[in-house]
Amino acid sequence: MKTHLVRTHRSAEDFPRDEHLAWKIAEVATDPAPVPAETAEMIVNRIIDNAAVAAASLTRRPVSNARAQAQSHPYTQSPSSTHGSTVFGIDGTFSPEWAAWANGVAVRELDFHDTFLAAEYSHPGDNIPPILAVAQHTGRSGADLIRGLATGYEIQVDLVRAICLHEHKIDHVAHLGPSAAAGIGTLLGLDTGTVYQAIGQALHTTTATRQSRKGEISSWKAYAPAFAGKMAVEAVDRALRGEGAPSPIWEGEDGVIAWLLGGPNAEYQVPLPGPGEAKRAILDTYTKEHSAEYQSQAPIDLARRMRGRIGDLDQIASIVLHTSHHTHVVIGTGSNDPQKFDPTASRETLDHSVMYIFAVALQDGTWHHERSYAPDRAQRPDTIELWQKISTAEDPEWTRRYHSTDPDEKAFGARAEITLKCGEVIVDELAIADAHPLGARPFAREQYVAKFRTLAEGVIAPDEQDRFLAAAARTPELQAGELSQLTFTVTGDVLARAPKSPKGLF
Repeated sequence: MKTHLVRTHRSAEDFPRDEHLAWKIAEVATDPAPVPAETAEMIVNRIIDNAAVAAASLTRRPVSNARAQAQSHPYTQSPSSTHGSTVFGIDGTFSPEWAAWANGVAVRELDFHDTFLAAEYSHPGDNIPPILAVAQHTGRSGADLIRGLATGYEIQVDLVRAICLHEHKIDHVAHLGPSAAAGIGTLLGLDTGTVYQAIGQALHTTTATRQSRKGEISSWKAYAPAFAGKMAVEAVDRALRGEGAPSPIWEGEDGVIAWLLGGPNAEYQVPLPGPGEAKRAILDTYTKEHSAEYQSQAPIDLARRMRGRIGDLDQIASIVLHTSHHTHVVIGTGSNDPQKFDPTASRETLDHSVMYIFAVALQDGTWHHERSYAPDRAQRPDTIELWQKISTAEDPEWTRRYHSTDPDEKAFGARAEITLKCGEVIVDELAIADAHPLGARPFAREQYVAKFRTLAEGVIAPDEQDRFLAAAARTPELQAGELSQLTFTVTGDVLARAPKSPKGLF
């Protein structure tokens, strides 16, 4: 990997285009380095993972509405055309940017797919819907798709390693627009200049505040990454037509760094693969066993482990979760969000309350993507009582481990101190989730398939499950025009469970 110093440059400075970060990223996207077998294997796992969580969310209102919007933008096929992109759950082909939108919402709605945490947060699997949609629309092969996704993951992970957005209250999808645009550039075999312009446009149109993940969290939390993917598709389309982007987008005097991030004097060290270097960043990412914000994955496993030592939960006087700064201020009491203790809060808000999550995991000994968030579950008096006893505290050691670049040290867990009414204190800690690559039960293909089967049960017919899984396993071998197999359809009875989408503009 080569590290690039990125800082603001005045307009009067001599700053050649080939030194811009967007150009450096475009060079990575257009580098013909082969994709390692282990990278391709993990990409297939994440295609399966995305489909699994999309199946589980298929009949939820935000997903139904996004699907209805896509259905208003069909792509009519001629007998000789294979253009258009698929949308989870339904037949037909649709305009690629709208397919990317609908599928992006389905994938993110339950906050249940892959993650990478470093200087910033991210869900790199958000790259799959826009890159796959363009691959289907343009009749590309499975090998092309694998190359495009390897780039999407690589660029997003590299940006997340280097550039913190949340400390400046910028939403993390600002790293997704550029990564998806770069991945599409790789997929299509575009030249460096065109990819450069698409990256600049994608970043410029996808920078927004983090209010989408603060206070009363709404369905826009799922829509924001889908919007970034849709913007990436449109940015590539415009760049192909010869349209340019603001530049230098990161380093300009009125650019992203100067006014949205660290300011005119800030410097960032961005690692990117050198010429000919394989793209392996996906191997550093991890998926979720539980449908909850990633920093609550280890606390869920910890709660399940500790509950047997406590016995009667009514004897708990207080619980303090000692954890990293990120966990404390994003999903803990350091956020100062009263909504995180509100029994009537939205699912999206409860998903970002580690106090609620730890209480329910202690009581139930399990976690379910629907039942654990149900209103009657959140409003149980004994749950509310326990929930109110839980707080978080930042521990510098957990913060240090959160930011460590050593994979054996990097941790996203917590130390739980449970004080009983009798004065006894029960202490335990867990650094990483059981499903993490270094955890007690790391996910491999078998676990990804099992997750798909579990979430698809009652949604996708068994023979359709079999067909999709077989196609996904063959992704690297799929020929041009065969990528439409990387979706699933469901019966009308299943779709009828979704709330009817009100009429919008389209």
